[in-house]
Amino acid sequence: MKKLEVYDPAMCCSTGVCGVEVDPVLAQFAADLKWVEEHGITVVRHNLGQEPQAFAANPEIVKEMEAGMDRLPILAINGHIVTTGMYPSRQQLAQKLGIALTGAEKPHIKVGGACCMPKSDCC
Repeated sequence: MKKLEVYDPAMCCSTGVCGVEVDPVLAQFAADLKWVEEHGITVVRHNLGQEPQAFAANPEIVKEMEAGMDRLPILAINGHIVTTGMYPSRQQLAQKLGIALTGAEKPHIKVGGACCMPKSDCC
């Protein structure tokens, strides 16, 4: 089974999808991670502000962070770093994880749209 680990920068909560001004990129990424899990991939997120020991315990993550904090977020699949410094799109995640992406599996969150509101069907 594949395992996707996300090493997030320090955020207010585990996903960054909180507060009054939610970053639409983080909201979409949270939805995409749920979609990844639905395809049998184990997803683990580590927030630097809440779980610094997970970063310190991984020498490859420490090495990336020594190169600059702008390297966060870092994504690793089965222990191998696959992206740094950005949240990949659903299409990019599908490609890296070997998940077939059909036309019906489009992202639900639109920039500037009403996100994560009751009955919005986006999250």
